[in-house]
Amino acid sequence: MGILGVMRLSWNEIRANAIAFAREWRDEKREQAEAKTFWDEFFAVFGLRRRNVAAFEEPVKKLSGEWGHIDLFWPGTLIVEHKSRGKDLSQANAQAMAYIRGLIDSGRVDEAPRYVIVSDFERIALHDLEPAQDSDAPPTLEFPLGDLHKHIHAFGFIPGYQRHPFADQAPINIEAAERLGALRDALERLGYVGHDLERLLVRLLFCLFAEKTGIFDPRDAFSLYLQNHAREDGSDVGLHLVQIFELLDTPEVERSPNVPDDLRGLPYVNGELFKERLRIAHFDRGTKDALHRCARFDWSAISPAIFGALFQSVLDEKERRRIGAHYTSERNILKVVRSLFLDELRADFERAHGDRRRLKDLHERLSRLRLMDPACGCGNFLVISYRELRLLELDILQALDHGQQSTDIALLARVDVDQFFGIEIEQWPARIAEVAMWLMDHQMNLRVAEVFGRYFVRLPLRKSPTIICGNALRLDWTTILDPGKCSYVLGNPPFVGKKEQTDAQKEDLALIWGQGAGVLDYVTCWYRKAAAYIQGTRIRVGFVSTNSISQGEQVGVLWARLFAYKLKIHFAHTMFAWQSEARGRAHVHVVIIGFGAFDANNKTLFEYDTPKSEPHALRAKNINPYLADASDVLVTKRTRQVSGAPEISYGSMMIDKPRDAGDEEGLIIGEEERRLLLAECPALKPYVRRLYGGNEYINGVVRWCLWLAGAAPSLLRESPRLRARIDGVRRFRLASGRAQTRKLAATPMLFGEIRQPSTTYLLIPKVSSETRRYIPIGFLKPDVIASGSALIVPGASHYDFGVISSAMHNAWMRQVGGRMEIDYQYSSQIVYNNFVWPADPTPKQRQAVEAAAREVLAARKQFPATSLADLYDPVAMPAALARAHARLDRAVERCYRPQPFANDRQRIEHLFGLFEKATAPQM
Repeated sequence: MGILGVMRLSWNEIRANAIAFAREWRDEKREQAEAKTFWDEFFAVFGLRRRNVAAFEEPVKKLSGEWGHIDLFWPGTLIVEHKSRGKDLSQANAQAMAYIRGLIDSGRVDEAPRYVIVSDFERIALHDLEPAQDSDAPPTLEFPLGDLHKHIHAFGFIPGYQRHPFADQAPINIEAAERLGALRDALERLGYVGHDLERLLVRLLFCLFAEKTGIFDPRDAFSLYLQNHAREDGSDVGLHLVQIFELLDTPEVERSPNVPDDLRGLPYVNGELFKERLRIAHFDRGTKDALHRCARFDWSAISPAIFGALFQSVLDEKERRRIGAHYTSERNILKVVRSLFLDELRADFERAHGDRRRLKDLHERLSRLRLMDPACGCGNFLVISYRELRLLELDILQALDHGQQSTDIALLARVDVDQFFGIEIEQWPARIAEVAMWLMDHQMNLRVAEVFGRYFVRLPLRKSPTIICGNALRLDWTTILDPGKCSYVLGNPPFVGKKEQTDAQKEDLALIWGQGAGVLDYVTCWYRKAAAYIQGTRIRVGFVSTNSISQGEQVGVLWARLFAYKLKIHFAHTMFAWQSEARGRAHVHVVIIGFGAFDANNKTLFEYDTPKSEPHALRAKNINPYLADASDVLVTKRTRQVSGAPEISYGSMMIDKPRDAGDEEGLIIGEEERRLLLAECPALKPYVRRLYGGNEYINGVVRWCLWLAGAAPSLLRESPRLRARIDGVRRFRLASGRAQTRKLAATPMLFGEIRQPSTTYLLIPKVSSETRRYIPIGFLKPDVIASGSALIVPGASHYDFGVISSAMHNAWMRQVGGRMEIDYQYSSQIVYNNFVWPADPTPKQRQAVEAAAREVLAARKQFPATSLADLYDPVAMPAALARAHARLDRAVERCYRPQPFANDRQRIEHLFGLFEKATAPQM
């Protein structure tokens, strides 16, 4: 909820309002405009009534002793000073500062604002008087009014949005990964590959880290030894490495007295990191130089989470996709960690500050926590979780002032690596996870030592994280960590779509879900395993997952089964773009879902304006499987429209050639081929029809097809070009592995599946850009052929057009429809057939919708040479079309209820409520 209970608009809605606001004030050139009107409409951009939060002409006593009047005053938040068009804004800003000083001097300190806005109708300047130290945003922002939509996030304090920045991956980590990747490449070129290469790189990384962070004595002992003793050509580097590794695996009391002096300071590491004997790596000069380049790097500031980047550098892209290894950056890991437990623990710490008993209790809680990542990969989630808990522990120790009371720091630092558990299917990343945890432990020990001024190191290694190598979907999690002791389950399980799954992964899917789950992504198996694991406990789970599990067909199939475990979603991040920390970054869009087998009082929904923007935290009454603040209803495939609206179907399917074939073959032709065919046989003209799929309709692409239904056999024989095409279709169909397609070879001149209506019909593109507020739809005549990349509603009326074009229907589509990558994917059985139409609108209401629908179509006709893609661009949409759609939206919404909907969130909540009632008997 927003200020004074006003429901906040989404950023997409605010941006659209900002564009319209700037256009109105620019286009109408209000020379006699009043500042009051301007700011009333400015606040309306954010869905607020200005009079509810801010007053005009607030009196205040200035430093001079004279009284002045603040143009617009929002106590504690904002002062606005407005000048005439073309006036100097710096003068207005100085006046605002004088008023702030006057507020403070007159004892109204609590009313002094953080923000100042000044404007002259043409330009706006925003001043943040208390900028956050960790913010990249400039304290002053000035721009033309027409650019308001570009800077709208800076005004998030008006609707009450809270910015949730997540630190990005440090560039130094990326550079480190690149250097290690180059070393791997050099070794691989020399034929050193496979398991030995993997193990060698882990050992080298440990040594490079250890010599820069005090584990090795003296500093740089490892690299200096190689530099001083290895040959220039690098030929004996491998032998020296064998000697160093054996030394690190030997307790000091068992070592030979003849150990070289410059290696005597190397400690006994334990942990079996150096126990296995590896094949000797035969270096050359180039490989030695690559190792020395790594050694010259300062590893002391590196997060051990870089191990994930190293692993991803070792695997090629094909292998990464095979095991679903999309490794997250720290930035994204923190979204899970903070939402799942860290923010809550940090809040508990703030509340306990100054209370020694509560601080000790919190410290005890931290030492009892147990975390498990059942698809841990290189351990990134475990490593970052451990770091954050150690940092919190350090803050607690400082608050307790323990450093002044004890000399044994080891007794104070109670959070340890043995509180962390993981499952990983591959040996190599499982071992990386162990080493990464040890290195993070050492980094945190150094931090404790710096704070308390006492050396603190845990060597030899006595405690270890529990990292089990095996298939998490076939292991019993309870044997790894007793659910009664587990606190949190988190991670990034592999997501692999139905078409990309291997035979082994399909077997796993069948084992977990049984029959009828073929549509589900591989990642859903972890949800099922976690749901069973957490029964009867207070364990909370947080998983990063492909966005497809919260949209489209998968939602109903997945959550119908998960709800049997009494799961409730506690927090969620809606779709955002995921960034990997490694070379060859994976490009995916994900969601984060946090849940438990119990309900939570405080639920948080993190929404994203765009997939690459920062999230905004919103309190929710309930978070349903579509990640909306609405009841737990499921939208499953439906063959009939739930409200009895006109039937919908796909357009006609060609089934005439391979998918990657161009217009040179088959029943679809381009402009040049049409010209050649008609020149050869003019009588074909009635059978060469305009073809529209979704792309052609939206982007104005001209394509034609051969629609030969009813054509005389003699005509088909008349054109050699036509005969060649038809024969190609026949041969393609005969070669098919599907019996039904082979049958179609008997009629190669016809589309494989014909659904062309005989009346005017409505065309709906199946795929539309995620930037558009409305999917562009329209009427077509029956002689224009609709292809299978579009949906059609035969005999649709202007009322039907109005409802489907409305903000209500588009909000529903965005929430429950699937995605094609990040673009919206409209479907008949999920989106259209489950959409609840207005119940019994009055004749007057229907007429209003029909009139508004005609206005939308008329506004489009004003721009006959402009494609729908341009007309529906959120920035370029003409004012007339935007106004027509706004009127249509209001007309449709009046058919649902008298009160207007403030935003899509309200629309979705209302539609889910109607859907729940409409489907109550089935559900």
